[in-house]
Amino acid sequence: ESDTASEVSFQLSRHKKSPSTGSHSSDMASVSSVSGSVLSVYSGDFGSVDAQGTVEFALDYDEKNREFQVHVSQCKDLAVVDEKKGRSDPYVKTYLLPDKARMGKRKTSVKKRTVNPIYNEVLRYKIEKMVLLIQKLNLSVWHNDPLGRNSFLGEIEIDLASWDWSNRKLNWYPLKPRSLSAVNGVDHRGVMSLSIKYVPPGSLGKRPRNPPSGEVHIWVKDVKDLLQLRPSGVDSFVKCYVLPDTSKKSYQKTRVVKKDTNPVFNHTIVYDGFHTEDLKDACVELTVWDHEKLTNHFLGGIRLGLGTGLSYGISVDWMDSTQEEVAFWQEMMLAANEWIEGLLPLRSL
Repeated sequence: ESDTASEVSFQLSRHKKSPSTGSHSSDMASVSSVSGSVLSVYSGDFGSVDAQGTVEFALDYDEKNREFQVHVSQCKDLAVVDEKKGRSDPYVKTYLLPDKARMGKRKTSVKKRTVNPIYNEVLRYKIEKMVLLIQKLNLSVWHNDPLGRNSFLGEIEIDLASWDWSNRKLNWYPLKPRSLSAVNGVDHRGVMSLSIKYVPPGSLGKRPRNPPSGEVHIWVKDVKDLLQLRPSGVDSFVKCYVLPDTSKKSYQKTRVVKKDTNPVFNHTIVYDGFHTEDLKDACVELTVWDHEKLTNHFLGGIRLGLGTGLSYGISVDWMDSTQEEVAFWQEMMLAANEWIEGLLPLRSL
């Protein structure tokens, strides 16, 4: 099943209020299928081709002119939109997110009849560096249709807060399907694949009270589409706590997977000391981090629980599970001793 396992006791500190873990975040829009390509619902996108190919670009900040520059070099192996004529007329478009409207979009010229367009154009934004560092760059490739029915060909999102600004070289990036942010207006941070299982006390085998207390098993499989922090990808790992317990006993983590925006962890964590009535008051928090020498950078997370805002009668801001996270936890509560599989979008916590 998994190549790494860790086991830990879950001790509930019921009477002391645990430290808060960040502000209450709004519910993410529920998305029924995250695994497939999600089509854009704006920009007049009528195409339904699958994203493919790569784009080559470089980023730079010109301190003297206070200007952010995106040097768009070229694309390779783009999808073909007009099958009959075997053609695509691609152009590249950039936005700074979340502030799409104010900063405006920038576009390259359109290159006709090619899936390997060469642009060598610089898209410029007059913006203070401090403001730039709280943005994400969304760079997308589109087929230009004379009737305005443009087709989406792929995109990449770059988190500028953790971009390595000393790197001014051109680099190649794979184009990805339309992210959830475009569809739901939420920030897309990737999708975690995992399974969970609850083993009630005394439910295994002939020996009485086996296990003596209940167990929650968490199998972290992989994460897809993490934010691209560096040209080489990210060095990521997953942390796990069972809240309200934030002690060392509750803390578990996976190994670090290097240079990969689609890391495979295959790591199982078992928490014992879990009574059935604890399931409504506890919350499993899984967070993904980029590992760096000086400080780890938060990439996104999920919280599995009932999302009631309360834990053992105390109001807590971490009991804020989305509809999908709540449904996943409830399914586990209803199906003792069975692995429940899930695909959940990461969010800011």
